[in-house]
Amino acid sequence: MENFLHDPLFGLTLTIGAYALARGIQTRLPWLHPILSSSAIILIVLALVRFPIADFQGEVGLLTSLLGPATVALGVPIYKHRKLIRERLKTISVSVLAGSITGIVSAGLLVYVTRGSHEVLLSILPKSVSSPIGIEISRSLGGTPELSVMFSVVTGVLGGVLGPAFLYRLGLRDPVSFGLAMGSAAHGFGTARSLQESETAGSFSALGMGLSGIVTSLLFVPIYLWIG
Repeated sequence: MENFLHDPLFGLTLTIGAYALARGIQTRLPWLHPILSSSAIILIVLALVRFPIADFQGEVGLLTSLLGPATVALGVPIYKHRKLIRERLKTISVSVLAGSITGIVSAGLLVYVTRGSHEVLLSILPKSVSSPIGIEISRSLGGTPELSVMFSVVTGVLGGVLGPAFLYRLGLRDPVSFGLAMGSAAHGFGTARSLQESETAGSFSALGMGLSGIVTSLLFVPIYLWIG
């Protein structure tokens, strides 16, 4: 066991194994997102064997480096649906703008209701955009990037798990609207879930995720100028 822990592939093996197990669990518990359960498995194992988090992060660097190409690959289905995107351009614009504003306002209201600190407020405001964008927005505002990552992940997981059921309950079946809602509210997690619905939903979710990152950044420009 000790030798296995010193194996440079331990972190990679644990991550892949945890995700495979999580997908198996999802067949029994469809509501449980594999990202959520695999993260819990990994944390429990690391805590039990007392494996340093820093070493684990170094060992899974290969998987992290694949996030870039995977994100770029989302442009393929977007390109395939370019004609439909042009036809629904007005819907896309209104949906992304509304989603971006709602994400910021809901974050502020949550902090106000829970009486959170100013630091938490600045860190949670960009919760609905992907982590890389949220980190930069948080840093520019004077928030804590680490907190922003946590809020972004939690928002994405909750959106990926609860979002589809919520949208179905509202009677939202249109793949374009479904994808835009998931991408704008739950970024990468929402896009991954939308791709399970259909290629069209996944395409518009990826588009919504990218556009909401741009729109959210622009919405914070007045705040940047005020702080500066």
